[in-house]
Amino acid sequence: MEPNDRVIRIRPVETDADYEAWRQVRLAVLPDERAPSIAELRKAETPQRLFLVAELDGEIAAHGTSDRSNEADRASVIARVRPEARRRGIGTALLRALTEHAAAQGFTIAGCSIDDDGSLEFAKRFGYTEYLRQVEQVRQIADEPWPPTPTEYDVVQVSERPELWAAAYEQVAVPTLPDLDTTAPMDVTAEEWATEWINDPAAMFLAVAGDQVIGVAGLMLDTDKPERAEVAYTAVVPQWRGKAVASTLKRSSMAWAAEHGITEIYTWTQQGNANMRRLNEHLGFAYRTVSVNVRAELPLKFPDELGS
Repeated sequence: MEPNDRVIRIRPVETDADYEAWRQVRLAVLPDERAPSIAELRKAETPQRLFLVAELDGEIAAHGTSDRSNEADRASVIARVRPEARRRGIGTALLRALTEHAAAQGFTIAGCSIDDDGSLEFAKRFGYTEYLRQVEQVRQIADEPWPPTPTEYDVVQVSERPELWAAAYEQVAVPTLPDLDTTAPMDVTAEEWATEWINDPAAMFLAVAGDQVIGVAGLMLDTDKPERAEVAYTAVVPQWRGKAVASTLKRSSMAWAAEHGITEIYTWTQQGNANMRRLNEHLGFAYRTVSVNVRAELPLKFPDELGS
């Protein structure tokens, strides 16, 4: 069979087997990052969100997602192709299906993040342009001491006070998300906060002063590689900044990680968020990867011939 005769089939994710195939593509393309579990993906299902898998000659070779972005008024459109299946037309076909779905949902701008030069060049072919960069910082975990007990506030795990996670959305997330270095305001719903911004309440820590949650930090655990974890959203309300709240919360999560067999944690931070990058540097994080965020106006303009 000649390369141009290869059969591409794109279909929606429906079964647990489909979700697992979707996950395996992500793990193949992004081996240094955690992939959400099937339970997490199921929990995050919405009528607006579209998950696709793409087959090349009957084998799963790519996946895609089209959804509302956390940046207001735009879609998040992600197409990933296994390295060995690239330049077969599958990426273009997948991108077409995903952006058509996003446009049908009323979005006029689509964005995604890209970690390699080849994918960046592919995106530029369809009108995507860079608008933001994020840096990955990594910390090896060894023997991590618990920080001193603060006197002005309490540090609790969400597993100890589960009702506080919803309070943290109103009291911490809503006032601090606008501080992120993004070109559009962050738009995270309470439902998304409850389902997508936490995956193990024992690994998430809150700073609580009286009846107010004043800070959050913790880890997103990795079911495929339990020895690593991704740093979850870290934020402190403005009036409590400069009082070591964020570092206390992060050190608590690092000590918890050490006690639970985690040997590496990593985090993504906007390049313009100098304060968080400095805090991570102070805590011993090193730099690893730079990710480029790109966006394009919808509908995309596709070349006459498919090619990825």
